[in-house]
Amino acid sequence: MSIRPLDVQDNRRLAQLIRATIDEHQVPRTGTVYEDADTDRLSTYFSAPRARGFTALRAGQPVGCCGIYPTAALPEGYTELVKLYLAPEGRGRGLGQALIEASLTAAREQDYSHVYLECLPRFAAAISLYEKMGFYHLSYRLGQSGHHNCTTWMEKAL
Repeated sequence: MSIRPLDVQDNRRLAQLIRATIDEHQVPRTGTVYEDADTDRLSTYFSAPRARGFTALRAGQPVGCCGIYPTAALPEGYTELVKLYLAPEGRGRGLGQALIEASLTAAREQDYSHVYLECLPRFAAAISLYEKMGFYHLSYRLGQSGHHNCTTWMEKAL
């Protein structure tokens, strides 16, 4: 298992993985990453200034992703942790934590002071992991992600 920067060759597999995870957890497709056009071109999405994306590999195949992105209207010094998704064969192996750690390191390297995230309540395992990694809950949304069905908001100071 390994983590590497996300590349154009990952786009198709990761888009499939993200949408399959949304369906698996029976969450709405609208108001989530499912319907984002960027989901099909993650390598382009993560090529934005001060953004970084990562792919988790198992047996050389992409089984997860995560990254940071300067979402519109976030407070000064904030970035958003985005697109943490793992295929079933990648779960329970520490890959989620490794992806988040790579993203936090990238945020520090980009001189961000805080990392914000939005999540769906049905992703309880991810929320638990975020809590263990020092994220705390907010009672309000930050920024303008466009994901109105994501109703769990968290942040972490770096």
